[in-house]
Amino acid sequence: MIEENGPSVHEQPEVSSSSKARQKLEGLLNKNMRIRMTDGRTLVGLFLCTDRDCNVILGSAQEFLKSSDTFSQGEPRVLGLAMIPGHHVVSIEVEADSLEDAEGFGASH
Repeated sequence: MIEENGPSVHEQPEVSSSSKARQKLEGLLNKNMRIRMTDGRTLVGLFLCTDRDCNVILGSAQEFLKSSDTFSQGEPRVLGLAMIPGHHVVSIEVEADSLEDAEGFGASH
């Protein structure tokens, strides 16, 4: 067996930050998300996909209108499949019970 000076060909490549970000996003697939939009509406649904423009696709989405009274959200409107343009997204939250189901999400190994 011939060995060369330099790095071994069997070493694992260093994981790039974009690869880590991709893994985090993949860990969020099919988790319940709450997205607040610039017009005050909130959409809740399953995170299905996104793209490089930060557009988000939610499945089984429900729309909640902005209310002057923070305690009364009113009846949600069922949308089904919804696409939220990235420039309308104010914030994204993942529901806590969804995260508990994700194995190892956010945990260091």
